[in-house]
Amino acid sequence: MKREITKIVITGGPCAGKSTAMSRIQQHFEEIGYRVLFVPETATELITGGVAPWSCGTNADFQKAQITLQLEKERVFETAASTMNSEKILIVCDRGIIDNKAYMSDSEFGDVISSLSKNEVELRDNYDAVFHLVTAAKGAVEFYTTANNSARTETPGQAAALDDKLIAAWTGHPHFRVINNETDFDGKIRNLLLEISSFLGEPEPFEIERKFLIEYPDLALLESLPNCERIEIIQTYLVSHNSDEVRVRQRGREGSYIYFKTTKRVVSDIKRVEVEKRLSKDEYLTLLMNADTSKRQIRKDRYCLTSDNLYFEIDVYPFWNDKAIMEIELSDENAEIKFPDFVKVIKEVTDDIAYKNASLACLN
Repeated sequence: MKREITKIVITGGPCAGKSTAMSRIQQHFEEIGYRVLFVPETATELITGGVAPWSCGTNADFQKAQITLQLEKERVFETAASTMNSEKILIVCDRGIIDNKAYMSDSEFGDVISSLSKNEVELRDNYDAVFHLVTAAKGAVEFYTTANNSARTETPGQAAALDDKLIAAWTGHPHFRVINNETDFDGKIRNLLLEISSFLGEPEPFEIERKFLIEYPDLALLESLPNCERIEIIQTYLVSHNSDEVRVRQRGREGSYIYFKTTKRVVSDIKRVEVEKRLSKDEYLTLLMNADTSKRQIRKDRYCLTSDNLYFEIDVYPFWNDKAIMEIELSDENAEIKFPDFVKVIKEVTDDIAYKNASLACLN
């Protein structure tokens, strides 16, 4: 039996609606044929059990204990899932390991994960997708409460600041979505289910993407922003025997990478069916032997940027010094886009074939 296991994270600021979201996720996705497994929130388990930042020797000691337990829990759930008699299994983590980064300084976080022989890229990108629910303290403060979680102590102001830190911590993940409070709570949960469904390809794996040509960005500014992360990408197109576009991608930075194979079929100017598969390094290297030699390998720096609850990707190519490409994936093709003030849009190029990576890869 072919078994597909997907692991996602539901995260968010305090009082964001995660508990309700978990119940709705289980109901919705079991109805459409998934076996849904939940990895409980590790911090709450530890704190209610007496292991807390204020009871351990240092906050770093607590965070190390939390990460160690989280890794083991996820390993157990993944091993168990691999034995189950189900074709589609969805593992839902109530927070992921990178959440811990919001509770430490960068140097503390680096020291803790280094002591565990881990690095940030492998910990962050070990999840297939991450969905952040914005705290009620941002846009729905009248509903903010600490009464439903004994481990929660933040004021609304602290909750909003922590929410920002969590978004910044996860920025850089290849599939990160922020669900805000622009609707009522039921609408917020519906938007979450829509985003998860879109990622899973239910009912079909559509990708709605808009692309813009922008002036060459201020890289020093981007790298100084807490909500921006630089990613190194090498993209290679493979020989395809039909009209599908097939590529493999190495993604990461500083020697730590993950690998994907992506197959795209165009449906309309801004909508396409996209199927993506995570690869091992050996699988990636094997597929490189099928590279399309009529196209150059694309190398670029991608700056992942969260702004106004939108997730932008700015691609900077070595052969341009006056322009760059900015992309945004949407669940609704009519959604309004509010660009960051420092981004200067030249024009939209969503349906301009000249600015597609496959075209940029063509050898002249």
